Amino acid sequence: MRRFALLGVVGVAAAVAFAGPAGAASGGGCQLQGNASFSPGLGATSKSFTYSFAGDLTGCQSTVTGAPTSGKVEAGKTVTRTYTDPATGASHTVTYQEPVATGSGGCSNSTTNGTGIVTWSDGTVSVLGYSTTGAAAAVNLSGSVVPSVTLTALDAQPGDPTTITISTTRYAGYSSQGALAFQPPDPTACNTPAGVTAAGISGFVGLGSGS
Repeated sequence: MRRFALLGVVGVAAAVAFAGPAGAASGGGCQLQGNASFSPGLGATSKSFTYSFAGDLTGCQSTVTGAPTSGKVEAGKTVTRTYTDPATGASHTVTYQEPVATGSGGCSNSTTNGTGIVTWSDGTVSVLGYSTTGAAAAVNLSGSVVPSVTLTALDAQPGDPTTITISTTRYAGYSSQGALAFQPPDPTACNTPAGVTAAGISGFVGLGSGS
């Protein structure tokens, strides 16, 4: 069965825990398990697309003292916040959109860019700016932890914040590199009009940096 390579946000997310800033050598890795969704579906010919991703990072091992052993990563998803109307005391929920990741290519090769948000098991957060280049079953990725990302409200009521900011609280200034393989449920969908609209992701990411 043909393997499918794309995105790289997961690799960036796992990498951040283990790729230290210059002068601070470190290394390690995480197991990955997640799912990505593409729109429009990916096919045999190159085209522009957007995507979202959500996955788990588990079994993480690191030379960084106190590094979390697990976490969750996502890109292009939504988050909610609950607010209370000071006048009525009624509570309501507002949905905020994470930046939608973008790419160009198809089943055989691709390039993508996006912002991933990692929430580690200790409650800390890493916001990742990343880019990937993929061919067949291999994808090379690079990125760095950025200070923050701003999300825009989809359904704010009068008086609600129209944006929220999620800030990095772990691994600020770190860089990331890695590689992953992606597997669609049916690789033959690459040759259909609808294309591949979703793919499962699993594997191990091992990283290190420093001088």
